[in-house]
Amino acid sequence: MSQTPAAEASERDGHHAVLTRPPAAGDTGGSRDRWAAVVLLGLTTFVVVAAEMTPVGLLTPISTGLGASEGTVGLSLAITGLVAAAMAPLTPMLVRGTDRRTAMVVLMLVVAIANALTAVSTSFAVMSAARVLLAVGMGGVWAMAPSLAPRLVAPRSVGVAMTIVFGGVAVASAVGVPAGAYIGALAGWRASFWVLSAVSLLLVVALAVVLPSMSADRAAPRASLTAALGRRAVRYGLGVTALLVTAHFTAYTYMRPTLESLADLDPTVVGTMLLVFGVLGILSNFVIGPRVGRRPTAVAVVLATGLALTFGGAPFFVSTVLSAAVLMVLWGFFYGGVSVTTQTGMSRAAPDQAESVNALWAGVFNASIAVGAFSGGRIYDAGGADVTLWTAAALAAGAGALALLGAARARTR
Repeated sequence: MSQTPAAEASERDGHHAVLTRPPAAGDTGGSRDRWAAVVLLGLTTFVVVAAEMTPVGLLTPISTGLGASEGTVGLSLAITGLVAAAMAPLTPMLVRGTDRRTAMVVLMLVVAIANALTAVSTSFAVMSAARVLLAVGMGGVWAMAPSLAPRLVAPRSVGVAMTIVFGGVAVASAVGVPAGAYIGALAGWRASFWVLSAVSLLLVVALAVVLPSMSADRAAPRASLTAALGRRAVRYGLGVTALLVTAHFTAYTYMRPTLESLADLDPTVVGTMLLVFGVLGILSNFVIGPRVGRRPTAVAVVLATGLALTFGGAPFFVSTVLSAAVLMVLWGFFYGGVSVTTQTGMSRAAPDQAESVNALWAGVFNASIAVGAFSGGRIYDAGGADVTLWTAAALAAGAGALALLGAARARTR
């Protein structure tokens, strides 16, 4: 995630690297900040991440309702992640010259339908089909929202705009997943997905009204993807993203049984722990986001090291409610800045191909969710909570090492 000469030149001019490409037709050009539209993009990331992650807090009731094991229901995250991973890099090619406002409206409509279908699922097969549909919408939103935000504000405000968009991810972890768990406890797990469907429909209307018309990038989508992959810094950034996200979801997908195993927590306390995790994630995103622009590699190394130490030490110090809360504080803070840090670093590596780079990043991010969810379940079943956490620690340490290697190779070019 090192800087290119274009990025360095952009930084000297006081501009964020992601904006160094010429504005496409339909951009605001920075003449007027459209913060309402930026907030709506943040809400779209909130909804898709909440929809993706809600099963984490509802594994037990969903498994009971569908007659499937918790491990099987947990695979729904892997299904969603894999399809979203394939969808994200395809999005620029599929929507091509389509107005980006129209594309976002259609994608959120797909998310609304998918959540409704999940709510009426009567078997794991039906739920799997709903999750595939969710992944189609989610992959598209992930691919487009972060690349659209910089086009809605002046260059000086890009850092804040990106923080708001990725804040949706952190808030989904803080509010979405625990809220889904609480709604599930009060009205049944299906009610959680009906609420997500309703919120998605509201966003469909709001996006159609508030988001301005925005054209596609001028470069041919396929050629732009190939050119972006040809950059060494982009490849290193994708590798760091893959390792960090896989590490997190190896442990996070089975957080509930892990906390119950290590600290003997009951389900209501687990919901509170999820809230603690999410609140620290929000704090991390808004603390790190506006400041990560100049040194994304250094920040990535700090986050990776913090996660490695947290995961590695958890089996030794988590045994009570208080120690479990400490784990959630550390885990939430160190992971909360991962999305904005990795995406910012990669945008700086290819500032002239923001949409394509973000599509690749979103694809790798979601593939890593799938790999983490799948491998976490297999590791947990075979070795328990301790081995699962130690595996996550090794992956996070690998991410830090890869970030340092990428920076070292960039300096020796």
